Amino acid sequence: QVQLVESGGGLVQAGGSLRLSCAASGSIFRVYAMSWYRQAPGKQRELVAHITSGGGPNYPDSVKGRFTISRDNAKNTVYLQMNSLKPEDTAVYYCNQRIAGYGLVPADYWGQGTQVTVSS
Repeated sequence: QVQLVESGGGLVQAGGSLRLSCAASGSIFRVYAMSWYRQAPGKQRELVAHITSGGGPNYPDSVKGRFTISRDNAKNTVYLQMNSLKPEDTAVYYCNQRIAGYGLVPADYWGQGTQVTVSS
């Protein structure tokens, strides 16, 4: 069994910064890609950052230059550094990790979600 635990959300003023973390634990053989998504009220969940197993990041234009995704493979942890936050960044943020357990095919696992609120 694999679990992802997120931390680091909260309330911040526009222009401020937050750092989210997402740690995986359990029976883990290998972790592949890691991602962060967000979902605002009444909107679909959207990808905000993705990092490959080799460390190559990708971002949509909406967060490029403001958000940075990174990973610590030794800790099975993915981070999202969010700078220059805007009110439109307000959402519940979810991490996703593609993980293979011992003897199992890779599967996608999700964190519980953490609220990020940016006040104007």
